[in-house]
Amino acid sequence: MAPTTSISYSTTTSETSQLTRPDSMARTKNRTRTNGVSEGKSKMSASKQSPEQLYASALDLVEQSQPEAALKVAKQLWSQVQNRGISEKLPAVNLLGEISIELGAVESARDYFEQAVQLDPEGKVPEALGGGAEKFLWLAQLNDEGGKQSVDWFEKGAKALQYEIAALEAGQVSGLSEEELLVMRVEKKRKLANALCGIVEVYMTDLSWEDDAEARCENLITEAMAVEDEASPEVLQTLASVRLSQQRHEDAQSALKRSLDIWIDLEPEDPAVPDFATKVSLTRLLMEARMEKEAMEVLHRLVQEDDQSVEAWYLGGWCQHLIAEGNKAIADSNQESAMDTGAGDTSSANQSQFERAMKGSRKWLKTALKLYDQLEYEDERLFEHAKELVQGLDMVLGPANEQAEGGDEDESEWEGIEDGDDTEDGDQEMADS
Repeated sequence: MAPTTSISYSTTTSETSQLTRPDSMARTKNRTRTNGVSEGKSKMSASKQSPEQLYASALDLVEQSQPEAALKVAKQLWSQVQNRGISEKLPAVNLLGEISIELGAVESARDYFEQAVQLDPEGKVPEALGGGAEKFLWLAQLNDEGGKQSVDWFEKGAKALQYEIAALEAGQVSGLSEEELLVMRVEKKRKLANALCGIVEVYMTDLSWEDDAEARCENLITEAMAVEDEASPEVLQTLASVRLSQQRHEDAQSALKRSLDIWIDLEPEDPAVPDFATKVSLTRLLMEARMEKEAMEVLHRLVQEDDQSVEAWYLGGWCQHLIAEGNKAIADSNQESAMDTGAGDTSSANQSQFERAMKGSRKWLKTALKLYDQLEYEDERLFEHAKELVQGLDMVLGPANEQAEGGDEDESEWEGIEDGDDTEDGDQEMADS
């Protein structure tokens, strides 16, 4: 879930949020409504609504996937409060920023959040009045320069969160029950850990050339791991990414296993399950760490969650291609050993596993390419790689013949993994749909 402005004009609310990249921003859910306004409806015309009612109406429209209508209401809200105090302007300008993100208007969103920074430069205005860290965390992701500028915004957000956490631990926040304070503390710490991980990612990409990049990453991930009482899946993924960059593959695998163990057996709607974009990133890390079986388990969940995801189908095809290559290498090695020792021929079973994994790979990749065209997806590198893999598979398997090979039923499964029967049946249904 993307960072959210969890405020109203008359009540204090809090909502778990998680940093995501701007290209994978989730729609805000379960916002608090005020003054009895719900489902975006009001008997009064917008011009007669109070700021509280306009704010609630705009949030409801966002929940109903009507960002254009929400923007109109939010602009009406801004026209009412733009000459008032900070506590009334901040919620409105943050809301405008978030709705702009929903509409893909990145420049407008950036402008609104920069206005919010001018109103609350250090993030010390109480969150109930529209202050806090969110605007800094958004700007860290939305700025067009990246690098040092992103780090600066993340650090401002982290500092604001540290201030808020200190206030909670010092008992300076009133009006909430002990349980509510505990939930808020957990949420703030998770945001802080994610902000620190955001800085790590910048040093692993834009600033990787700096002499102290590795040392900074190590210090930051150590700090992020210590922030929460129990490290979250997202933080453990970042730890794994750092370890992979250091060629410490066993440590990376250990971190990824810990991350998976937190949520893999939970129901999809459980709040402890990471969001879609985080799970996509996880599959890439699992593949890099040569944990293809675990990657396919996650990819199976992803295409169940969204069977229109080009990236999920592409990654599933690529992952099965890696599995097939691994099976072939094992088969070749076993065959050589059998020839040396005079043992029986095992090539037939190994070849069958290899072919099934290759057919599964081709099916998933073709699904990805089909969706790529249908959805006018924009990722040329993904398209070229998927097309290259399919061409190679056609050379090995021959052109796909649905009647001869059993059609979707044959190539929809992911193979080459033991104990995968139940999952294969699920994948077959998804590919047939």
